Amino acid sequence: MRPSALPIEEALHHIDEAKQGEVYMAENPVPEDSGKRFYMESYGCQMNFSDSEIVASILKDHGYHATDDHQTADLIFINTCAIRDNAEQRVRNRLQNLQAVKKSKPGALIGVLGCMAERLKSKFLEEEKMVDIVVGPDAYKTIPALINEAETGQKAVNVMLSLEETYADINPVRLGGNGVTAFISIMRGCDNMCSFCVVPYTRGRERSRDPESIVAEARDLVDKGYKEVTLLGQNVDSYLWFGGGPKKAFKNLTVAEQESSVNFAQLLAMVADISPELRVRFSTSHPKDITDEVLHTMKAFDNICNYIHLPVQSGSSRILEKMNRTYDRSWYKMKIDTIRQIIPDCGISTDIITGFCSETPADHKETLTMMEYVKYDMAYMFVYSERPGTPAAKKYTDDIPETVKKERLMEIVRLQNQHAEERNRQDIGKVQKVLIERVSSKSDQDLCGRNDQNKMVVFPREQYQPGSYVNVLVESCTSATLIGKVVI
Repeated sequence: MRPSALPIEEALHHIDEAKQGEVYMAENPVPEDSGKRFYMESYGCQMNFSDSEIVASILKDHGYHATDDHQTADLIFINTCAIRDNAEQRVRNRLQNLQAVKKSKPGALIGVLGCMAERLKSKFLEEEKMVDIVVGPDAYKTIPALINEAETGQKAVNVMLSLEETYADINPVRLGGNGVTAFISIMRGCDNMCSFCVVPYTRGRERSRDPESIVAEARDLVDKGYKEVTLLGQNVDSYLWFGGGPKKAFKNLTVAEQESSVNFAQLLAMVADISPELRVRFSTSHPKDITDEVLHTMKAFDNICNYIHLPVQSGSSRILEKMNRTYDRSWYKMKIDTIRQIIPDCGISTDIITGFCSETPADHKETLTMMEYVKYDMAYMFVYSERPGTPAAKKYTDDIPETVKKERLMEIVRLQNQHAEERNRQDIGKVQKVLIERVSSKSDQDLCGRNDQNKMVVFPREQYQPGSYVNVLVESCTSATLIGKVVI
């Protein structure tokens, strides 16, 4: 998880982002003489990270093993993000750098996965000729056949979107993990046609995964020693299982489908029931879909974390309407009030886009006053980046100068840092239950993990180990971190 103060050039529009360009290794690397190897980098969101684990499972079943050295790999995959132009430029630059591998190792293949693959397939294959394989988010099961095709010298591509594929039958290979926390994808695609967003066009329509397969995956993780799962979806609160096929509104289901259906609140309870030692998180929520039933379910289970990521995008009702967010300023504030009424200690984070088409100083001020009203614990903050093919690109002019966008963004970042530190200071002197995740990146003498509200807590290592729960007395903080010591 990134801290709340994001450098402008690092920000990509998506919540809970994985490290950009992170190399993912299987938990048990294989000996040097074990056959063909794949190397994978992933850019963008946690959904991409989850997809990389699905691809790794498919490759493993076909004789490939992970390596962290791209120069020795027979197959290199870059899992891409198309949310922001900056992300696409990173990937293009990386692909240029990887061309040296093909020169030094004849027969090595380079492939592009994910959202950029779907959006820019012709450029990759024909104009720039940087890759051998292009695979969209719904076509990962065809990767073995595409590899075979590419090995003959042909360019291999499959970017077909699906109304049914959820990869529920694939057991992901956990990559680059800590053995403590894991992601579980519960649905794919998005039906929310936000005018700025390319996701519906790169990931297709919403479809929910069989709840029994989700519970089985979570139970398997518990059996392997994992202590926390995050249920993932572009919009988890619209999860609805009624026996397969594209998602439909509950009112449009038959009586039999309604009686056997499972909504997100029910799914949360099913996963939380697996073990009281298993923490359950979820991401992302659309404000229009998160229900009181979900909130009451969170309150009813001690092991469902009191943390909600609720993207606001803008504090201006006029801009929200142009974004097609389907709520206005007042409605969003009422949703915040409801969350805090039902779960008073709930941590709340958000996404904010500044500089959207026609945004005025008054619109920008309304975003700042919304931040003052909510006082988010954490936020992902971005300048608007026009994406080709989106409704905003077709209907509106990207008319805010980049200098103005960045000035407004820095004002938002400064305010968020103030709020985050203010919220963290409220925890000083309190004891927090923390799930230890790993050794601190700043000192091998410290450990770190998250509390119920998803805040990072750092404390002396002593004899404690990742995967354990400890009680930490918070003694100080920064805007991004709580700092303390373990107490009995």
